[in-house]
Amino acid sequence: MILIMINIKSLLMLAIVAIIAVSCAKIFSKGASNAKALEAFANVGVDEFQAFIANPVVQLLDVRTRDEFDEGHIAGATLIDVNDSTFVEQAMAVIDKQRPVAVYCRSGRRSARAANLLIGQGCQVTNLVGGVMAWQDAGKELVK
Repeated sequence: MILIMINIKSLLMLAIVAIIAVSCAKIFSKGASNAKALEAFANVGVDEFQAFIANPVVQLLDVRTRDEFDEGHIAGATLIDVNDSTFVEQAMAVIDKQRPVAVYCRSGRRSARAANLLIGQGCQVTNLVGGVMAWQDAGKELVK
């Protein structure tokens, strides 16, 4: 009788450990897939970005504020402020998901956030590392 109780306790403990292990595995695998989503866009430097946006198929988005855009932007860019609560809706109203999208901001942080949002909508996105600051540092022109 005592031996049976010990075996039942052992089985219960084993079952609990198995349940915890399976739960942790699911949590960690979800985190890994989220990390892949965050890296699903290309980060490129100025010269590669310039060559990329030279292709007329590419859709160019400036995701800064109106004031920043008015101070100077890359020629051909469409302004959609990533900090606007309707960013995704605005972007999807003008973007053709079948065509690649290039995004930039001042330093590359907001455009990386925009890229993640657009990836979530099924877009293929390329981000300018260093943003407009890197663009200008490389001697590239902005238009007003």
